[in-house]
Amino acid sequence: MTEPAGGPPEPARTATPPGRRPGGRTARVRAQVLDAVRAELGEHGYEGLTMEGVAARAGVHRTTVYRRWEDVGGLLADVLDAAGEDDWAPADTGSLRGDLTALNDEIQESLVVRPSIPRALMAASFRSARAADAQRRLWEDRYARCEIIVERAVDRGELPSHTDARGLLIASTAPLYHQLVLLRSAPDPRLPAHAATTTALAAAAGAFDRRTPE
Repeated sequence: MTEPAGGPPEPARTATPPGRRPGGRTARVRAQVLDAVRAELGEHGYEGLTMEGVAARAGVHRTTVYRRWEDVGGLLADVLDAAGEDDWAPADTGSLRGDLTALNDEIQESLVVRPSIPRALMAASFRSARAADAQRRLWEDRYARCEIIVERAVDRGELPSHTDARGLLIASTAPLYHQLVLLRSAPDPRLPAHAATTTALAAAAGAFDRRTPE
């Protein structure tokens, strides 16, 4: 799930009323600042991310950054919330295995590019409570969007109707994060398809039955 739709409203402490996206100059400033956060995070990591550095790169006064976002945690949270405002959707390849492979290919690409903003944001979420909350919201959003993969597979007759979509998606994507984020292994071009294939076979055999065993 890429940087990752109609994301959650911004915290009430910001100048923008809850449930409304900023417009005009406010939207331009937000875009400039969030682009600067991504660039600074990619170049310097969480430890090198400062309000002053973001303001300078964005070309806005630092008081503007402090007033709207308060601190680095607020900047990170807004970057993550902004990722949920896109219109991303998983590819429809016509098969469960194809859909899962396409999803895994996207994930692997986002994690191996240098600098990898998703990896930097994941690392930063362990250092900032506000970023951690926003990260959880983004994951929930991405998994919810990807449930269509399982719904399509059920409609095609590839999967039982009682398949646990979330469990299946986690099983298919987890090897990518394990290898590239936890183990920091070199990317394996075969891994996206292999993880997708094994998960699709297990799901077809009923491994992700969401019914409670009697």
